[in-house]
Formats: sequence, structure tokens, C-alpha cells
Amino acid sequence: MQAIESFDVSYENAILKGDFHPAASSRHMLLLHGAGVSSRATASRSGLRPALQQRGIATTSFDCIGHGDTGGVLSISSLHSRTRQAEAVIAARKLAGPLANPLAGPLVICGASMGAYNAIRLTQTQQVAGLVLIVPGVYAPAAYSLPFGPQFSEVIRRDRSWAGSDAWEILKQFKGDLLVIAAERDAVIPLEIPERLVLSARQARSRRLRVVADADHNHLFPLLTAERPAEFDELLALMAGCGRQH
Repeated sequence: MQAIESFDVSYENAILKGDFHPAASSRHMLLLHGAGVSSRATASRSGLRPALQQRGIATTSFDCIGHGDTGGVLSISSLHSRTRQAEAVIAARKLAGPLANPLAGPLVICGASMGAYNAIRLTQTQQVAGLVLIVPGVYAPAAYSLPFGPQFSEVIRRDRSWAGSDAWEILKQFKGDLLVIAAERDAVIPLEIPERLVLSARQARSRRLRVVADADHNHLFPLLTAERPAEFDELLALMAGCGRQH
């Protein structure tokens, strides 16, 4: 197995720390982590990145400002900044090209929790062939540019603030493959959100919702790897097929 390649990407006054896990084939996925204590290491600890690698899917991931090895002060970042950080990594690592470039290769993006919203936003500027959204969070436009902190928290904690998200309209324009993976016992993300995301993607080449029974927001993949490996393999197969050229 090839060695993991670490990389640095400059973004404004920060250095984004990331890594590339190579695989046997040319297939590739960009992973975007969630909020809180999440980092690019989360997908490795859960068994997801090693399992994708074994299936021949290479992965790239990085730590957003305020997380993991990148570190820094979270309050200087925002949802908007996280999207721009991902764009900086995509450009520096030549993962894909902007929509304006018809010769750009397609990109498959997997976003977890908050990272799912960033993945949706990236479809507006990047050639995205596949979206995998895991326990996806979505946000009202009023929260998008607010620095992470009290004001941001106040907006997103309003009752059903997510109902006014622009994610629904953005996904109406998406023409790639969409896979949404939800947790049945998610106390953070109401099931209405993943259901509505799938319904919104009217022009998608394919769209599918998979609800994992008895799973919660933070332990979906650890539960499957520890107790239900057959179901884990089934989910991996669905992920592997997302964005694949037919």
C-alpha cells in the first residue's frame, strides 16, 4: 500500500494541513469534516477512509481552521470561510476545475454534518459529479458569513432555522449523483433535513436516502464497523458508486 501524503495549503493567514490517501485506482473523493471536535482524523478513526482505500478509492481531506493540525482560532472562520478553504485545497491539489472550465474533471465530495452544507455550496463553483452527505446539516443564509461564535449560534439555534436554508434551491440545480446517509436516532439533525435534501435534487442523475437504524449523529460508522460489517460494506458500495462514470 502506498504511503499517505501530507500537504500544506496556504489560505489567507493560515496554513491548512491535509493528507492524501492513495488507492489502487484513479477514483477519488474529497472528504469534508464536521464542526465541534471533528477533524480529518475523524473519518480515519471511524474506519471510513481505510475502507474506501481498500475499495480502490483515494481520499483527500484537510483540517479546517480551528480544527485538528491546522489549528488556529475558530472565531476567525465561518461557513463561508470553510467553503473557500475547500476551494483553496481543490485548486492547490488540482482535484477539479471551476464550472467555467468545461475540460475540468469531475469531483466527488463527501461531507459530514456541517461539512455536508459546504459540499452543497461547492456545487455552485465546482464540477461535482457525486455528493455523499452524511448526517447532513444545513443552514440559513443569514448564518453563512457570520464568524463562528455567539451570533452564529444565536441564528442557527432559532426554531427550525434550517427550514429557510438555501440548500434546497442549490440542490435543485445539481445534476450528478446524490447519496444522503442519515442516522435514525440523530438528536442533532431532524430526519426531515435529509429527506428534503433528496426531494430537492430533482435534476440529479440519481438520488438516494439511506437511514441507518439505531445510529446516532456521532457514531454511525463506528457502530457499523463494530457490529454490522455487512451493512457497512453495503454503504461503502453505495458511496463507491456515487459519481462514477457510466
